Parts: sequence; C-alpha cells; structure tokens
Amino acid sequence: MSAPISVPRSTYVPAAGFELHVTEWGSQDKPALVMWHGLARTGRDFDEAAEALSDRYFVLCPDTLGRGLSSWARDPKVDYSYRVFGDTALAMLDHYRLDKVRWVGTSMGGLIGVTLAGDRLKRRITHLVINDVGPDIPATGIGRIASYVGNPPVYDTLGELGAWLRSNYAPFGDNTPRFWERMIDTSYRRTDDGRVTVHYDPRIVSQLTYHKADLDVWDAYDAVTARTLLVRGERSDVLPMQIAEAMTRRGPKPELHVLSGYGHAPTLATEHEIGLLRDFLAS
Repeated sequence: MSAPISVPRSTYVPAAGFELHVTEWGSQDKPALVMWHGLARTGRDFDEAAEALSDRYFVLCPDTLGRGLSSWARDPKVDYSYRVFGDTALAMLDHYRLDKVRWVGTSMGGLIGVTLAGDRLKRRITHLVINDVGPDIPATGIGRIASYVGNPPVYDTLGELGAWLRSNYAPFGDNTPRFWERMIDTSYRRTDDGRVTVHYDPRIVSQLTYHKADLDVWDAYDAVTARTLLVRGERSDVLPMQIAEAMTRRGPKPELHVLSGYGHAPTLATEHEIGLLRDFLAS
C-alpha cells in the first residue's frame, strides 16, 4: 500500500509584529524542516519537495514579508532586510516550539539561512542547504533580478501573466505542466482595477538599495557550523563557479552539487533533486 499523500495546511503565525503565512506539510511530531524561498517568490514553490519530504519531516514553507499571503512592510526601508526576516523566522520557530531545525533555502532563502546559522540560530540549525546563491552576488545577477522585481508586470488576463512567468523564470528549467500551473495560481494578485500582477510588494526591491550588506555575508558564512550542502544551477548568473568553489574551501566547507539544465535557480522539484535533499537531510 502506498503512503498517504500529505495535504498542505495554510496557517498564519504572529511573527515580530507581523503576520507570517506558513504552508505546513506533515505531522508536527516529526523533525522540523524549514524551506525558505527566493526574493520574489513564495513558499508554495516547494510543493513537490515539501509533499515528498513530509513522510519524514514536519515541513514549514513560509512566505517572506511582502510576498504571498504574509504581511507587507510598514517601513520598506527597514522591514525588507535579513535582520527583520530573521526576526520573523525566530518567532515562527518559537511559535512551533522548535529547538532544532533543518533549513533549505533557495537564493534569498539560502542567505537568510546563512545569516541565521552563523549567528542567532547557530545552535538550532543542524543541516543547511544553500540553493544557488553565495555570500557575494555579482552585480550582473543583482541587476537582472532588480530590473524585473522592481517593475512588476500588470496584465488583463492570467494567461498573459502565465506567459510572462514562463519566460521570466525560464532559468527554473524544464519543469512539469503541473509545476507551471501551480506557479501561476500562487504567483498572482488582483490590482484595484481587477487586472492581475505578481503576488508581492514591488517595494521589496528596496532591500537591494538600503541593505547592501545583505549581499555580502562572508562573515556569517564563515561562522556556520551546520552540516551544509551547496547546490548550483550550471548556468547560474547569481552563483558563479568561482564563488561556489571558494565556498567549498571556507566556513562549513559544503559538498557542491551542480545541476544541469538550470540557471538561477534549481526548483528542487524533480525526483533526482528531492532524492539529493532526502539523502543529505538524513545524514
């Protein structure tokens, strides 16, 4: 008999003065796994991996402030920063009374994990997966991301927005129709005039201007002691190979896995990638 399919639960957690939306998977009596998404995405990006891994873990996939169903910033220049994101992460762990956690972070979620594992959650994060990001991000990668995050499209139909998502996130690789359908369903919001746009506060781009230190976190990285796995998309413009190789020689000295067919960033949604996570998290 096959294992029952885990059903996601949508919850809203008080966190450092904000409301954090968290998608829960699996039973709370299992070891905890946090999966934190990238800059302009939501926790629903991890649906495939979270469902698969919920047989062994209690999986938490939060929407960062300003994204998805979580609160937006009161002061974007202050609140959209790793310091405040870290505050909400600590509040989330305390809400669930979690002493030890495993952490999988894609892009921004990886750097939030680094800043916490090197400091405030040093004794609580036991395993850290850094997905396609490094402590030092090239200006070209930052510029590409800032150009679309700060200028979100507005369309008349979800079909048009879906075409934009497929084009703009082509580096995500050749994912299944189910993946792209879910991405459309979880990536839009209606504007006041009834049109559709992406599901985030355009002001999240202010982090790249007002918190430049968030893009250079070598000191935190070097302080990480958790077991660490580094994943890179072979065509990534955010994690150059020379930075990835430097990371394997410093700090937690992670094993590096390069995934073919991806730019920035691997979605961790295929059986191969989920198997990679499963093996590492169990180690």
